[in-house]
Amino acid sequence: MERAELESIMKNIDHQQHSSILGGMQAEYEELEAIGYIKINWKEIHKLTAVITPKGREFVESLYK
Repeated sequence: MERAELESIMKNIDHQQHSSILGGMQAEYEELEAIGYIKINWKEIHKLTAVITPKGREFVESLYK
């Protein structure tokens, strides 16, 4: 994933407090989960959502400095 796309997704999740994972974006969100920036709620298979982790919050805060 390109840095600009990563920043865009993380800023979106940060603004919304959580984010629904739209069709076609699951791979990107799984990549963010693999690096520890988000946690995906896998219990709701038909409506996956993601929340930002403390590590993800640190990353987003670094974008605004």
